[in-house]
Amino acid sequence: MKTNLALAAILAAGLAVSGCSKKAPKVLPPDPGGSVSTETPGANQGPVPGSQADFAATMMGQDTILFDTDKYNIDSADQTALAAQAQWLAKYPAKRITLEGHCDERGTREYNLALGERRANAAKNYLVTLGVDAARITTVSYGKERPAALGSDEDSWAKNRRAVTVTLD
Repeated sequence: MKTNLALAAILAAGLAVSGCSKKAPKVLPPDPGGSVSTETPGANQGPVPGSQADFAATMMGQDTILFDTDKYNIDSADQTALAAQAQWLAKYPAKRITLEGHCDERGTREYNLALGERRANAAKNYLVTLGVDAARITTVSYGKERPAALGSDEDSWAKNRRAVTVTLD
């Protein structure tokens, strides 16, 4: 019993001493290696190659193609954007993408989901003709559920009739 009491007293003293904090020195020693950089290595070198940020920076707005009302055909401007995407994808052959089909707010939900799917598939099919493996491309339609521009005017509608390419990690 005395040993238990003595052990408890030793533990209490140890806890009391460990709870004391040291005072900070008034003067810090000089830095042995000169100034230390706070920058992360590679922080100013741009986006990581092959990342979504790299894709967006390389595409400079060509990650999105636009469509006319109720259309899903690939025009010459779309061909140029998709060709740039195919070149980027050729540089990163293990990278996969999702093509998102979108519509403006007009029309029923069902109609817009079907139209968005046709737009995403049209972009996919064009990329396949440029040599991108179809197995690397998935498609999804959001219909009118994810507008890029809010508003009920022609400018907003034009921005929402689109297919967007998103890279997958």
